[in-house]
Amino acid sequence: MLIPGTHYRLAFTHSILAVSQLINASTHYRLDYPDLSLILALVRGGSLARASTLLKVDVSTVFRAVRRLEAALGQQLFEKSRAGYLPTTLAQTLAEQAERAERAEQALEAARIGVEQGGEVISGTVRLTCTDSVLQGLLLPALAKFMPGYPALTIELSTSNDFANLSRRDADIALRLTRTPPEHLVGRRLAEVSYRVCASEAYLKSVDSEDLASLTWIAPDDFLPDHPTVVWRRQQLPGVTPGYRCNSMLSVTELVRAGLGVAALPDFLIGEGLQPLSEPLHGYDTALWLLTRPDCRALRSVVTLFDELGRALRLP
Repeated sequence: MLIPGTHYRLAFTHSILAVSQLINASTHYRLDYPDLSLILALVRGGSLARASTLLKVDVSTVFRAVRRLEAALGQQLFEKSRAGYLPTTLAQTLAEQAERAERAEQALEAARIGVEQGGEVISGTVRLTCTDSVLQGLLLPALAKFMPGYPALTIELSTSNDFANLSRRDADIALRLTRTPPEHLVGRRLAEVSYRVCASEAYLKSVDSEDLASLTWIAPDDFLPDHPTVVWRRQQLPGVTPGYRCNSMLSVTELVRAGLGVAALPDFLIGEGLQPLSEPLHGYDTALWLLTRPDCRALRSVVTLFDELGRALRLP
């Protein structure tokens, strides 16, 4: 009999049994739930730092745990490289088993919640990628509106400036600022996004804001060479060399907010303490797109989150 509130590890137990034949031939060590959690976190994170964040422990704890587990198994699980920790075939197999078990455990939890609430529950894990500026300025307020209504739905967030995540199947949904989303993705164009030159009120007290070329500029670095604000500045202010360069628009915004200079910022990041110095930069605007892979449209968890984001992120 299922008792409401009981925490089940049955799925992970089945995973451990399923892969035990790979291990027992050479060792008497029996894998347990923390072992699989460790392997899965390091496969997903690709580095000790990211794995430690996922597991909510310090980096040294992850390092020691991996070393102890490899010693106990008598087999190497990860290869250290410049790209991070690369899983061996064994580690990849164990991680895949752990992921399947994790989904089964989430389904059990969803069923429990469904019994308690007397209805069908949306469950599962959806991987969502966006830029840090979209995360801070748009996504977090949207999630706060509707996610409390989905207690069995888990979201894995990652920040990135490109579309590679969906192309590599590392993510299920992407929020991107672009005029030309990749043709192999499907989605919705949610809103127009304009840019304006902005500065902090404190910075404006010490400069002549009429002469934009004489101001200290803050801009995206070469990681975003085709960003609309970079193209605009090179065309309209060709003699300007930025005093600060950042690898994200959120960082650009924070430097402007700190009073270090001016920058062209998207409308959704222009908040309290920032003063627009221009009208929207005509011809250099972009659009907010909500995107997914065609195969993800068969997953109810993905479709549910996609639809909720589509409603919550409608900008004026």
